[in-house]
Amino acid sequence: MLSQEDNTLITRTGLGTPGGDLLRRYWQPVALSEELPQGGGPISLKVMGEELTAFRNEQGHVGLLGLHCSHRAADLSYGRVEDGGLRCLYHGWLYDVSGQCLEQPGEPAGSSFKDKIQHLAYPVQEKAGMVFAYMGPGEPPLLPNYSFLRGPDENSYVCKYLHNCNYLQGNEGNIDPAHLSYLHRLFDKPSSDPASTSKMVPAGTSISSNALFQQDVAPTIEADVTDYGIRIYSVREVEEQQHYVRITNFVLPNAFAIPFQGGWHVPIDDTHHWKYQVMRREAPLNKGEFMDARAKLLTSEYSHIRNASNRYGQDREEMQTRSFLGMGEAFQTHDNWASESEGTIQDRTTEHLAYGDQAIIASRRMLLNAIRQVQEGEEPSNIVRKLADNAYEHLVTIQEVFPGSVDWHDVWKQRLATT
Repeated sequence: MLSQEDNTLITRTGLGTPGGDLLRRYWQPVALSEELPQGGGPISLKVMGEELTAFRNEQGHVGLLGLHCSHRAADLSYGRVEDGGLRCLYHGWLYDVSGQCLEQPGEPAGSSFKDKIQHLAYPVQEKAGMVFAYMGPGEPPLLPNYSFLRGPDENSYVCKYLHNCNYLQGNEGNIDPAHLSYLHRLFDKPSSDPASTSKMVPAGTSISSNALFQQDVAPTIEADVTDYGIRIYSVREVEEQQHYVRITNFVLPNAFAIPFQGGWHVPIDDTHHWKYQVMRREAPLNKGEFMDARAKLLTSEYSHIRNASNRYGQDREEMQTRSFLGMGEAFQTHDNWASESEGTIQDRTTEHLAYGDQAIIASRRMLLNAIRQVQEGEEPSNIVRKLADNAYEHLVTIQEVFPGSVDWHDVWKQRLATT
């Protein structure tokens, strides 16, 4: 368990909070590129409690500005995208993507007042179908070159999901290998959701991961500290002296990398967050299949159709015949229930952590240490400033069945040597 003081440190992310100061040192996804089509209007958004607006100008560049006009605080998300920037509807002030005021139509001819206005603006860049922003002080670091951000767009699918709870409990679900044997258990066949890895057959076996999770519900779990976060081993025994080895990762401060996907849990405020998820394969994806599944799962605003107001659509009969949880096949729904049911901000002073929670414990220690580093004026881990350090080849994900004689501690090194 955590003390109330430490729980507050790692869950509060608003301006001026220690946890917020940490998260702002890293690039964070703040929107999907699909939300800002060329020729479309601005959108309003909130990130770590800050009210912002994003827009794409006529040249295709994205800007991320403070929501309220520097003149009289009108909402810029209603503004006009024109003349290379975003124009406020109230008095016509025009801002470019860097927040520089370009025009003030009501000022006298020859006025230089516009040159004195620097509106709040954050650096942005797009990659893998997402808009990333750097909201911290000083020169932005490099955008990390994680494996799930690399490769052709046709091999990936990106989406986001609203969670009505604190960001941390959402991300802690990603680094909890033990829950796979229960929360996502399907009785008769793997999930038909294309975003689920349960229907996949790991290398070295003909058995689906869905079945392997059920064969051994008490995996061996270890968590190793790395320069990017935590490397997590979960090892399940299977038939014929074999081990199902799964390597996943906590990526400091609020990201994850698991087989075939990665992403971030980004605070909207302290009691709501977005999960940004990138699915990536070695071959082109059938994106129509993913979009069909998404239409059954999410509203047009990226919120879950199954939610607390309808008890996540839980079906008690389904619990007897189809799934352990009784909430359909989609892992995203299962995870949303688990994170939201802990409360808007989980009270970690009351929990009783067990053997399977090693990665949770290690990641919390790492977060608290990183927060204290920032408080002391130091730069925390996993901030990249040199191109040569931005390879991340050692951030490896694995799900594979190996002979029992193989030292599973070394399988990620073997994978690294063959790529």
